[in-house]
Amino acid sequence: MELGWPYVALLSVPQIFMRPPEAAKAADAAKAKFAHVDGDHLTMLNAYHAYKQQGNAKDWCWENFLNMRSLKSADSVRAQLQRILVRLQVPLVSTEFTSKNYYTNIRQALTAGFFMQVAHLERTGHYLTVKDNQVVSLHPSCVLDHKPEWALYHEFVLTSKNYVRTVTTVRGEWLAEMAPHYYDLTNFPKCEAYRA
Repeated sequence: MELGWPYVALLSVPQIFMRPPEAAKAADAAKAKFAHVDGDHLTMLNAYHAYKQQGNAKDWCWENFLNMRSLKSADSVRAQLQRILVRLQVPLVSTEFTSKNYYTNIRQALTAGFFMQVAHLERTGHYLTVKDNQVVSLHPSCVLDHKPEWALYHEFVLTSKNYVRTVTTVRGEWLAEMAPHYYDLTNFPKCEAYRA
């Protein structure tokens, strides 16, 4: 399985996308250039890869509404994680970027790590978090232009309503395969996610 240290580093720093109120439309357009059809985690990874390809350029970050300080911090965390893995003799396993399995493997790694943070789309059109059945919506900042059946999220945000933020599509079979102890149907609440 793919190791998750590049995007784990991105999740450990403040948001990399800036959205100043006076330039919200331009910021949204800049973020859309990095958008991935499967969600926010991969969108962040696309922005990080572009940042590295630009040679960590300050002006490029400014033009693309990217927080350079957060990207530098993520780079530092990534390097620290890499040193720890090397010291512990854990093989650094990565799929080649050109592989058709690149993004799928990353989504599977996210599933393995965040299997408890998943919401299921109900027939009524709203999401329920798995196991605790909290009604949630995808946060307006989410890049997804569709409602996937299964949505893995990084944050649960309480404002005027419950939102899940930093969302990526996953598959139900991945959940059962990677966390069979958690998705054991004998202990699962009776809901649409159970039937799915």
